[in-house]
Amino acid sequence: MGRTRLYRNGELVDQDFPVADVAQHLQDQSTVVWFDLCAPSAAEAGLLRDELGLHELAIEDAFSERQRPKVDRYPTHLFLSVYAVRYDQHEIKTCEVDVFVTRNALVTVRESEDYDLAGVERRWDSAPALASSGVGFLLHGLLDDVVDGHYTAAQQLDDEIEALEDRIYDEKPHVGRKALQLRRALVQLRRVALPMREVLGSLLHREHDLVDDAMTPYYLDVKDHALFTAELTESTREMVTTLREAEVAVQGNRLNSIMKKVTSWAAIIAVPTAISGYYGMNVPYPGFEQRWGFWVATLGILGLSYLLYVMFKRRDWL
Repeated sequence: MGRTRLYRNGELVDQDFPVADVAQHLQDQSTVVWFDLCAPSAAEAGLLRDELGLHELAIEDAFSERQRPKVDRYPTHLFLSVYAVRYDQHEIKTCEVDVFVTRNALVTVRESEDYDLAGVERRWDSAPALASSGVGFLLHGLLDDVVDGHYTAAQQLDDEIEALEDRIYDEKPHVGRKALQLRRALVQLRRVALPMREVLGSLLHREHDLVDDAMTPYYLDVKDHALFTAELTESTREMVTTLREAEVAVQGNRLNSIMKKVTSWAAIIAVPTAISGYYGMNVPYPGFEQRWGFWVATLGILGLSYLLYVMFKRRDWL
């Protein structure tokens, strides 16, 4: 048994039937079939080639890792490569999803179970009236779920960076390592989210009949979400850069403040050192061996030190 669905004349009539029965169902021109292959074997690759007649280059791309998000056109079908993402523990987790689109079949090939298709199936079940649009309806549900995942991850990154901004002016911020982690996650997200604009734009071209008039507004809505996600990632990228610059500026200001305090205290300590050093010379001085000479030196040290302290405090050096 596999993850499969069978639509006939726009109605869901069967699901979770064996993948081996797909070829038989496709003989009926009124049916639309979806089936999913997760980490497929060589035998399942043969099914794609022999039963569906898919192009060998597309099959090779589907079974190769790390394809860039794209749309390839072949004489009998389309091949799409997209990435589902989720944000977890300051990292972007990606799962490659390759899609074959024929006249009456949608085939998804996932590299692992990291991407759950339950959200896609919920989207299909929530809009049964659109099922009459055939494969275009099924593909929309998949792309809508993928793009929503991109937006959710971008929003989570944006929230993390805003929270990090509030910590910059703390006494001990320690935001450097966290900022680098967020920047790395943002770069990973941009690599898979930004090309989705081109993917959706290519599908909306009238060079094929995949997207009919009923589905066009829904594809445009997904494209708008992809554009918004791209804008959000760009603004978040600028926020990370600003965050790093602000951290450097705050560290510089804190260092200047520390230097002012150290210098001020050094000046205060220098006065008693000078006076005591002067009276420590081996020559007679005013008040030598007199009680009042001791008190004059002591009061001079205390008075001048206090005077310097007041002056530095007024200038906000202490």
